[in-house]
Amino acid sequence: QVQLTESGGGLVQAGGSLRLSCAASGRTFSDYVMAWFRQAPGKEREFVAARNWSGGNTAYADSVKGRFTISRDNAKNTVYLQMNSLKPEDTAVYYCAARPFFLVKYDYWGQGTQVTVSS
Repeated sequence: QVQLTESGGGLVQAGGSLRLSCAASGRTFSDYVMAWFRQAPGKEREFVAARNWSGGNTAYADSVKGRFTISRDNAKNTVYLQMNSLKPEDTAVYYCAARPFFLVKYDYWGQGTQVTVSS
């Protein structure tokens, strides 16, 4: 059974940094795309960043380019989202997601971790 477990959220001041972790288990993810999404109160869930598990291809939302970095640690089966220069508008619940590379829809989701950026 696939499980994605996020951690690392919290409260940080504007301009600060946080690193989110997504521990993945239950299968081999070498042919998967791993992604981060977020959902702010009263807003729809939005894409933040994604990368192929095996390759180096990455994609970012325009709103986070140059500030956020998605990476993975094969040995720990974990995907990270390094968030720098945080802004109050980055406040949201952040979700880890996974899909096979040949599909568009994300099949697996974590439970989410809250990130709050104070001004």
